[in-house]
Amino acid sequence: MTRKGLFGLGLLLLVLIAGCATMADVIATKDSGGGTSKVYPVDKEQAWKIAKTVFRWEGTDAIEEHKDNGYMLTSSGMNLVSAGALMGAWIKPVDKDHTKVTVVTKRRIATNIATTLTETTFQEDFAMAVALIKAGKPLPITKPEEATQSSN
Repeated sequence: MTRKGLFGLGLLLLVLIAGCATMADVIATKDSGGGTSKVYPVDKEQAWKIAKTVFRWEGTDAIEEHKDNGYMLTSSGMNLVSAGALMGAWIKPVDKDHTKVTVVTKRRIATNIATTLTETTFQEDFAMAVALIKAGKPLPITKPEEATQSSN
């Protein structure tokens, strides 16, 4: 390989590496006021359970729970259209019957056009789960079919 070829390859690798997100980026985004927040009519424990359920519905990897600090982190792996994403959800009680839920998602590689889970999709799924609970229904293990069809 020529010097120009090696330089070009090195430059490409540097750009790709520099564009990779980490869990620290997810936390930093939240700490700087980023993410998408919404208040729901559920208590803190219900919100915690719903957030974990939504992440599982979306096929995320293991969920790292930091319950004492009010947040959880997870990720999703690579698929045909995305290199995956890193995600966090923060659960903060507003009062005994309302909880603020903030979610941050980051593409693993910033140049990816698609991602596995957006903040909007998380909040839509969360709202649907709240409606199920308020209707007295249990949270299913897999994402309800009507939600899957309406988001397509």
